[in-house]
Amino acid sequence: MSTWIAALNIDEIPSMGSRVLYYKDEEIALFKTKNGEIHAINNLCPHKKGKLSEGLVHETMVTCPLHNWDIDLKSGEAKGEDCNCSTTYETKLKEDLIYIKI
Repeated sequence: MSTWIAALNIDEIPSMGSRVLYYKDEEIALFKTKNGEIHAINNLCPHKKGKLSEGLVHETMVTCPLHNWDIDLKSGEAKGEDCNCSTTYETKLKEDLIYIKI
C-alpha cells in the first residue's frame, strides 16, 4: 500500500538542482528542472550506484557523476545503455509543499 509523504518546500530545491530525502531505507533525489518541473527518483544510478543528486540536470535528464550515464527523470531509464532503470516516484505540489508517493 502506498502513501503520500510531505518532502520539502519547492523553494528548497534550486532550479536545475536537487535535494535528497531519506525515508526509511530509501534515499530519494528530488530534482527541479529549468521549467520548474519536480521529479523524484532513487538517488543511485543503476550502473555503478553513483549519487544522482550530485549529477548535472539538463532538460528532464540527470547525468550520473561517475560514468556520465544520462538517466531520464520521468521514466528512470538510462539513455542509450542496456541496463536497469532507477525507481521513480510520483510527486505532487500542494501550497508549495512537495509530496512523494511512497
